[in-house]
Amino acid sequence: MREEDEEVVWSGSWVSQRLGVELVGDDGLKELLGLALRRNPKRAHLLVSHVLGKHVPQKPSVVYGHGYRLGLRVRDILGRDEAARAVVLGYAETATGLGHSVADGLAVAPYLHSTRRPVDGVGRAGGFEESHSHATSHLLLPEDPELLAGEGPLVLVDDEFSTGNTVLNTIRDLHTRHPRGRYVVVALVDMRSAEDLGRLDGFAREIGARIDLVAHAGGTVSLPEDVLEKGRALVAAHETEGTAPAPAAGPVPAGPAARRTGAATVPGTGPAAAAGTSRAATYRPSGCPSGTRHTPHRAEGAEGAEGAEGAEGEGGPGSAHGPTGAVGAVGTVGTVGEGGPGSDGAYSPAGRAPHAPNAPHVVRVDLGWPTGVPDGGRHGFTPAHRAELEAALPSMAHRVAEALAGSRPAKSGEARPETAGAAAAPETNGSPRVLVLGFEELMYAPLRLALELERSGGAREVRYSTTTRSPVLAVDDPGYAIRTRLVFPAHDEPADGPGERYAYNVAGGGFDAVVAVVDSAADTAALHAPDGLLAQLAAHVPHVVLAVVPSYLPAGSAPADCVPAGSAPADYVPAPETEPMLPEPLRGPDFSSYAPDEVGWLLQDLSDVELEAPTEEREEAIQSGGAHYAESLPVEYQPSDAYQALFHAALETSAARIARAVGAVTDIVLAEHPQRHRPGTPPHERRPVLVSLARAGTPVGVLMRRWARRRHGLDLPHYAVSIVRGRGIDANALRWLAAHHDPADVVFVDGWTGKGAITRELTAALGGFDGFVPEIAVLADPGGCVRTYGTREDFLIPSACLNSTVSGLVSRTVLRTDLVGPHDFHGAKYYRELSAADVSGRFLDTVEACFDEVAGAVDAEVKNLLAADRAPTWAGWAAVERISEDYGIHDVNLVKPGVGETTRVLLRRVPWRILARRGTGADLDHVRLLAEQRGVPVEEADDLPYSCVGLIHPRFTRGATGADGKAVATQ
Repeated sequence: MREEDEEVVWSGSWVSQRLGVELVGDDGLKELLGLALRRNPKRAHLLVSHVLGKHVPQKPSVVYGHGYRLGLRVRDILGRDEAARAVVLGYAETATGLGHSVADGLAVAPYLHSTRRPVDGVGRAGGFEESHSHATSHLLLPEDPELLAGEGPLVLVDDEFSTGNTVLNTIRDLHTRHPRGRYVVVALVDMRSAEDLGRLDGFAREIGARIDLVAHAGGTVSLPEDVLEKGRALVAAHETEGTAPAPAAGPVPAGPAARRTGAATVPGTGPAAAAGTSRAATYRPSGCPSGTRHTPHRAEGAEGAEGAEGAEGEGGPGSAHGPTGAVGAVGTVGTVGEGGPGSDGAYSPAGRAPHAPNAPHVVRVDLGWPTGVPDGGRHGFTPAHRAELEAALPSMAHRVAEALAGSRPAKSGEARPETAGAAAAPETNGSPRVLVLGFEELMYAPLRLALELERSGGAREVRYSTTTRSPVLAVDDPGYAIRTRLVFPAHDEPADGPGERYAYNVAGGGFDAVVAVVDSAADTAALHAPDGLLAQLAAHVPHVVLAVVPSYLPAGSAPADCVPAGSAPADYVPAPETEPMLPEPLRGPDFSSYAPDEVGWLLQDLSDVELEAPTEEREEAIQSGGAHYAESLPVEYQPSDAYQALFHAALETSAARIARAVGAVTDIVLAEHPQRHRPGTPPHERRPVLVSLARAGTPVGVLMRRWARRRHGLDLPHYAVSIVRGRGIDANALRWLAAHHDPADVVFVDGWTGKGAITRELTAALGGFDGFVPEIAVLADPGGCVRTYGTREDFLIPSACLNSTVSGLVSRTVLRTDLVGPHDFHGAKYYRELSAADVSGRFLDTVEACFDEVAGAVDAEVKNLLAADRAPTWAGWAAVERISEDYGIHDVNLVKPGVGETTRVLLRRVPWRILARRGTGADLDHVRLLAEQRGVPVEEADDLPYSCVGLIHPRFTRGATGADGKAVATQ
């Protein structure tokens, strides 16, 4: 089928046609939402999010990214001081993971979510009702009874803001107990009707508080008067007769994501459509969101937008996955590393039925969940908990990847493993297509696990969704958001009694393996029963992995009744393990060409590992989401003679200007450093500890150390650590620093700011570590992102012109789970073979030679800076956002402002074009030369706050073209 003949269907068109329900609002609304029907007397329709990760399997990076970006917006609205006083509250069960992701974006706030699971011995800090839900009561059970008692802002997070009743009920309950002056309401979509829009403002006036609202998109749902009656009739007809009334003839409603070719209607009829109540649901692709193509006869193994339709025999009627091949008894569970499949390591819960010999095989993986870290926000989750989880995630994802090894498709001619009760993995190439399936309120832990699995490349493709209590009709139609459903008994012994639970869009989703993540309270006999969740999954997915997260119970709460064999009680807290001793810093000449006293590298040496990849391959993998930029290294740029001559000329002409900036930033650090300490701290204990952000910050840190020694007789310790955008700072390096120095002494150092991404990353990463000050000192701050700087001019720092050969022959840092374990520093390489081209010492010595001549100017500059308002303006971030939109890029990560960042684009990435401020002279000579060598156009502009801006090629694939239509050159 040709692409132009494929259908593009909005996943709400089926409901819209039959009930007259319409979404009206922002252009992107239908990209975020589809529609389905539910068995609910209060509301006929269900808004199904494509990015929430609840009903529709979605990339974990998409799910987490939406919540995290909302958190960044909240942080910007509140400001740093108010954000530090805030508490984030998410709603069960749908928004527990979203709320947690928002808290991560906010970075410095603790998180709590409401729950429908009462816990004996834990007192309620509040409760409220959700009027339109099928399960209405919410409980608030924080371990710290004072968590909600503060006066700082309360951030309330839900997936949709429909009527506002739930939020008003929450605020009313909590404000009565603990009044505060500010609330922020966060949702993926704001769908309030016109009559509801003013209620929030009126309520805010009533209680005397400010209430802000943040959402990705807004609109309303247009409902006909008889929608409830029609909806009930449609659900009843579909469930009892296996057919739905056909709509009146006419086209599918038009819209940004509601268009298709061919027939005007696709009525849901026949056995497939009758799957609304079937325990053996239909076998079709998982719900195709708006804007994706549904190809009814896709070839086996081809990838779809939300799922590839398997050929008949892979989950179709009559196949081994279908009803005739359904499992018959509690599944065998093998534990990775504790007895393999069929070994004595099989799991058997104490006092429960033995496993049947012909049951499906399920592999249990021991995650190695960090001791003391809660499984979620039911009782509270702090920034310190987040830091511990972040450090453990690579190891946990690696364990899951090892457990998935048995689900990797066999190579041609290789015997395929047999799995009882399920067909062998589909014939595909590469690693498996994996679904990480969370469990009701347990959304965040499986989401982060799925995200780490996606980032680390542990599977060819990763999707994420969770099971749910919400009963929704399933209709096998591309214009309907819930294509299939699995039905199974509740398995966590819920307080409201037994009942059905559901997993949507899993059957027929084309998954090679599913990783079911539950908490230990839900690891019961019902989970392993013949009609339980694991058996249902094994009937439709070839390989099932079970990961159990220890249920966190606060001190004083009642212990769980049942404990899985071989596991500790849920409330048991073992004695802290002794962490392996971290190694001492690497130093030259064994690692780097710097003298041993110049810098200690808190890194591990990966010099013997092949990590380099061609620029085009790296760019394609990074932009496609297939790899993180820190998982590989660019091939080291070898400068031409002309470029080397430019470097040396730039160094000679700018050395004094650099020396002046070095002196200014160092003296500001020395002047303000005592303020970091408690009163009474002896002066000799107030010595700053310079910690450069490798690699660009390292030459600057060395120069600052030399200035302090030469001008003030101070011998400052200096280290280099790794920080990775999207992954945070090296937690083990911080632990080493905290063990050897007072964290209040640590001053983080970088070369320059662009748009402030690393500044934000550092602030977020330090939220879980006590004592460290989340600020960066830089030579140049053209982006207005920091308060400690030598200058805010955007000028050429020659160390930006080159890579390792001006940075001690050390590569940029690497973070990859197969190389960096939970107790390892991040990695880097030492390019000894480039020693003949090394100019690291020449750069340092040339700048230091100017220290004495600029001393007077530095004294005057520092006096002025100390008296000035140096608060960050974030002007650079605003400029980047404008450029991103003006040039149709729509991704600020592809806009690199400033001379230093533009140089990096030309050396390491696939540049699209360079914007240069009109009239900028010698500072851009090297940029123009590199652009000419790579065939990249340089455009002059009048309104740039930077000397230049580098634009990375958007939507890059190998062979992509530049602005002039020519292929972008790669050297």
